[in-house]
Formats: sequence, structure tokens, C-alpha cells
Amino acid sequence: MTERAPLSRKPKLSDKLSAIAESATLKVDAKAKALQAAGRPVISYAAGEPDFATPQFIVDAAAEALQNPANFRYTPAAGLPALREAIAAKTLRDSGLEIDPSQVIVTNGGKQAVYQAFQTVVNPGDEVLLPAPYWTTYPEAIALADGTPVEVFAGADQDYKVTVEQLEAARTDRTVALVFVSPSNPTGSVYTLEETKAIGEWAVEHGIWIISDEIYQNLVYEGTKAVSIVEAVPAAADQTILVNGVAKTYAMTGWRLGWMLGPKDAIKIAGNLQSHLCSNVNNIAQRAALAALTGPQDEVEQMRQAFDRRRRTIVAELSKIDGVEVPTPLGAFYAYPDVRGLLGREWAGVTPTTSLELADLILEKAEVAVVPGEAFGPSGYLRLSYALGDDALLEGVQRLQRLFAS
Repeated sequence: MTERAPLSRKPKLSDKLSAIAESATLKVDAKAKALQAAGRPVISYAAGEPDFATPQFIVDAAAEALQNPANFRYTPAAGLPALREAIAAKTLRDSGLEIDPSQVIVTNGGKQAVYQAFQTVVNPGDEVLLPAPYWTTYPEAIALADGTPVEVFAGADQDYKVTVEQLEAARTDRTVALVFVSPSNPTGSVYTLEETKAIGEWAVEHGIWIISDEIYQNLVYEGTKAVSIVEAVPAAADQTILVNGVAKTYAMTGWRLGWMLGPKDAIKIAGNLQSHLCSNVNNIAQRAALAALTGPQDEVEQMRQAFDRRRRTIVAELSKIDGVEVPTPLGAFYAYPDVRGLLGREWAGVTPTTSLELADLILEKAEVAVVPGEAFGPSGYLRLSYALGDDALLEGVQRLQRLFAS
């Protein structure tokens, strides 16, 4: 047998995918879980995941779906008709937008909806305005569409909300889209009706697509309403893609069920993409999501009230730490303290100069996992998810109080 000559060089991998960073939030959460598995009493504020079980009536609907062989077959790539109808009804109810179910695509979680939204409206070299702090996936999804994210930062002094003036200063002739998220991950900030209207009208004036992530719209507090940008500015509906899902509101993160909706021409090409990318979403998860959207909402309200209680606790306790500024979040389940007052000072023999170094110090010395601001934009901030048990939440913050009192 003739021996095969060795390759002169290893085949090259994709430059585009090689440049994509690992999800920082998942990375920190995985590290925390590994330490917990090794026996260390780590308390993790890293993952944006409710600690509640999925409501039983939703689980029961999935179990019932398993008895129907029709759910074992291919179904329409854009989603089960009944679920698309339920999503259209929810959108009218919560976002004030009346759409035809044909304008809905059911996706494998909100992340796929975000990915497909940028693939739909971005061409190579286009710029997308990205208010910061931002969810760690947005810039990577923009880059995967060959676009360029343009960060527009708003600090704690602005409650982490950008203004029209800031957006206009960042706009160029290559700007094609704006990311709008209210309530926000990672900050929990919620734009007012007036703020939302001003941004929507600005986008309409300049013919800019809006990618609006509404996955936290039902998790708001103190009587706040997360006003959809298409409700504040109806004219914006012709250039807006809404993304949403059941993960956060219904404690269904592992079910991987999200959706996107928008103008018919945009949804048509996004649907073509999905038909080749993955076809239909798991039918059992779709049946569970249908039950979630159409069933009783009392457990959802109970979870929201628990998040509200934890929100008040974490803000009050973090505010006791000298050098920490905590704007009060009105939505989602995150606190985003400004910790620049802790940097450049010695703590337990270490002098952190960035929030990345600070997060490492906190994990090592206090056995508390938090996500540094570098994952969401500029350094100097931390994200803490309060979607964990009340006792663990309080204990974790008290560990931070002891660390930074030393």
C-alpha cells in the first residue's frame, strides 16, 4: 500500500467564526457550576435564568403532546399555525401591534430570532447602532451578518438609557439598524413612553430598521409598563422586527422556544433562511409554548412578585457598599451596579483596576460569581442576576459587603 504523504499545512478554519467570542455569561456560569461541583460554596449571580420550575400545566401539555404521533413528524418551518396565532394574539395584547400569524416565525429560543433578524436586514459593511450596556450576544450576531456594531454608551447617570442625540451623533450613511431593548439585559432599565416614542420617531425619520428585543416585557415592577416601540410609534411597524420568547416569563429557558415577527417581506426571507437552517422547532416545545401563552397566568404573576421582592433586596443591600452605585432596575431580573468606586483600591491584598479583575477577586475571595462589565460594554460595572433563591441572594451580597468592608 502506498503511504499517504503528510499534509504540508493544516486546512484553514473560518475566519468569521474564529473571531466570534464565547458567551461571557455562559462562561462565568459554567465556571461557577464547576466550582460548585468541586465542593466550593459558590453563589452565582451569572446566569439569566429563573430558578423556578416551569409551571406544571405547561409540562402537562408537553406530556400530552408526546401521545400524539403527529408531533413526531415535520411541521411547517415557520411554526405550528396554532402557536403563531397565539403569538399574534400576545403581540396585540402586550405590544399593541396587530399582525397576521403569517408574519410570525417560531425559533429555537430568542437567540436564533436575534441571529435571523440581523441576517435579514444587514449587508456586508452596514453599521448597527448598539446601545450599551448590551446583551453579550448582540455584537457577535451583528458580526455574523457581516455588519459592524457601533456602541452608543449610556452610564448610570442616564439610568443606562441612550438619547436621540447620542444616536444621531453615532449615525452615518452606513447605519441601517438600531437595537432597542426595554426592559434591558443587562441593566434592567425600562424606557419611558416619551423616550421610546422619541427614539422610534427618529428611526422612522431616517429609515433605520429597529430590532426590538421584548423578551422581558412582562417582567416589570412599580407599575411600570414596557411600552413597545411599535405601540409608541405605529409607523415604525413597517421597519421593526420584534423578537421574544417564553424563556424568562415562564421559566422555560431549556425549552428553547422563541419567535420573531415583522413586515411580510422581511419575514419571508427570514423564513427562507430558517427553512435551510433548522426547519421546524421541536413540536413538543411548541405545544408547551402554546399552553404557556393561552393558559392561566397566575403562576407567572407569582414569579414576577418574587423577582420584585428580590429586586428590592439586592438594590438595598448593594447600596450599602461604599463605592457602589446602583440605579434601581424597573424590569427584567438584573442589577447593574457601577463599581468604579471599588477599582484602584486594595481588597484582600489585591488591587483590581478593571471590573474583569474585580469579578475574579470576588469569585476567589468571596466565592460569588458575577459577570464583569467588559461582557456588556465598558469596564467598571458588574451584572448580577437576582433570579436565584432569596436566601442565596442575600447571603451572596452579604459576602460582598464583608469583602469590601475589609
